[in-house]
Amino acid sequence: MPCRSLVAARRRGARPLAAALAFAAVSAWAQGAVATSPPAPPEVRNSALDAPLFYQLLIGEIEARQGQPGAAYQVILDAARRSRDELLFRRAVEIALQARAGEEALTATRAWRTALPRSQEALRTELQILSAMNRLDQAAEPLRALLAAATPAERSGIIAAVPGFLQRAADPARGARLVEEVLAPYLETPATRVAAQIAIGRARLTAGDGTRALELARQAHAADPAAQAPVLLALELLPSRPEAEPIVTDYAARPDAEPALLLLYARALTSTQRYAEALRQLETVTRRKPDLAPPYLTLGALHLELRHAAQGEAALRRYLELTEPAAAPASAASAAASGGGEDDRSHAPAQGRVQAWLMLAASAEQRGDYAAAERWLARVDAPERALEVQTRRASMLARQGRVDDARRLLQAMPGSEPKDLRARLDAEASMLRGVKRWKEAYEVMGQALKLQPDDPELLYEQSMLAEKLGRIDEMERLLRRVIELKPDNAHAYNALGYSLADRGQRLPEARDLIARALELAPGDPFITDSLGWVEFRLGNRARALELLQRAYASRPDAEIAAHLGEVLWADGRQDEARRVWAEARSRDADNEVLVETLKRLKVRP
Repeated sequence: MPCRSLVAARRRGARPLAAALAFAAVSAWAQGAVATSPPAPPEVRNSALDAPLFYQLLIGEIEARQGQPGAAYQVILDAARRSRDELLFRRAVEIALQARAGEEALTATRAWRTALPRSQEALRTELQILSAMNRLDQAAEPLRALLAAATPAERSGIIAAVPGFLQRAADPARGARLVEEVLAPYLETPATRVAAQIAIGRARLTAGDGTRALELARQAHAADPAAQAPVLLALELLPSRPEAEPIVTDYAARPDAEPALLLLYARALTSTQRYAEALRQLETVTRRKPDLAPPYLTLGALHLELRHAAQGEAALRRYLELTEPAAAPASAASAAASGGGEDDRSHAPAQGRVQAWLMLAASAEQRGDYAAAERWLARVDAPERALEVQTRRASMLARQGRVDDARRLLQAMPGSEPKDLRARLDAEASMLRGVKRWKEAYEVMGQALKLQPDDPELLYEQSMLAEKLGRIDEMERLLRRVIELKPDNAHAYNALGYSLADRGQRLPEARDLIARALELAPGDPFITDSLGWVEFRLGNRARALELLQRAYASRPDAEIAAHLGEVLWADGRQDEARRVWAEARSRDADNEVLVETLKRLKVRP
């Protein structure tokens, strides 16, 4: 009699299965059941599939395809028990899971273990099912059995996989306690100590215990400074635990540091706008692996962001060389040899090349070489990037004084859906901001807001335009609305706090707003700059200098340089201030804050 839960899960209206399909399914199993001998000398072995078993499997598959999972499960599980075949046990579990019958899946898995006590796959499957069913009290035994059955060479790898077996548990804290309990003996053995520490650390991090996870990462790194697993755990901890970074930096300083980990570190630095530090990691990777393509794309983007046009364009051209069809296989081989597979697998060269062309076009536009910019844009043949390409062309027209032509170009873009109109309006406003047509940009953004009145991104952009037009009260109202809609928007807190600080108004409130922004985005150099600026306005010059130097070291931006130079100037360190300002002018001489600062302080460039 089929199990009630499986019968209840049958699919209504399923069409009968053609006999040929059923035969094909059974034949596939039969091919797996045949054990082939070594090539020399050739030997033929008979399949374990006899006539009764064949017809039993045929019936089971027909029942499954006809929407009778209960009957199919019973037939296939009986066949698995009689044949003691791992493929059939796996199929029985699969049928039960597809029918959302956890008890039957567990029963099949335990029958699997009984028939094949050495099967690691059976143990892993049982653990995953117990985790999904939130039966962690039953998971200790199969977990210990799995570890005991492993060879010494396999054991560290299995220990590392333990947190993954329990990742679906409804109670992560309980799962973490189980991992720590089961792995405790392996903490005492040098061969498995680091793996056990990291596995427990990952389980603790999943349970929200970052303090314990960090402690274990530090212990594992101290035990084996060359190990990669502690570094990976530290990178996962970085967003919430900045104090994990010394583990990463210590490893990154090693001459044998894995390039893939350096790329992950660079990505983490980039996500917090610590571009100067990210550049150093990427340059290390490209120096050690000059034929590895993906790092050059990020390297080029960062150099351009920091106004290093020559270096940025050189990196992007190198990327394009390496991703040419003829060069791509060699680059892929280099990536595999470097161990940088994860980053390279997630990297799509065709998309990367489009991105490189667009960045090179933007850089040429910044230099005023519009012909070169158009040549790069002409290479882009990606319909999904059409608006981006036209936005660049519109920007070039606007820079040449043809603003009306630029607007018409964007307004003529196809698409009648609201999302298409919003994208066109956003692009038009961006183009107008680029040529400082604040009022027109404000009006265009207002049209976008009519489509989506409570869009936090649009409200934020409109607040910045209101500030440019001197509508300070409106700017504050819009920013407070952004915070109301999205309380974790660090940029809104920072913009409001900085605006108050820059005007010397409500400075304690400004500091509180910026401090909150920094809590939401730890280490962000622009928010750190804002906090340094408000401390300067409050008269805390030493604290201001400390914060601004930290921000400038992380992101040598012209606006941060303007603030840092002013604090140095006020502190009587005029030569240092001039040096900082000179560096900033060499990268971005037209920066508004820098120009205004030098003019106000009557400093000659």
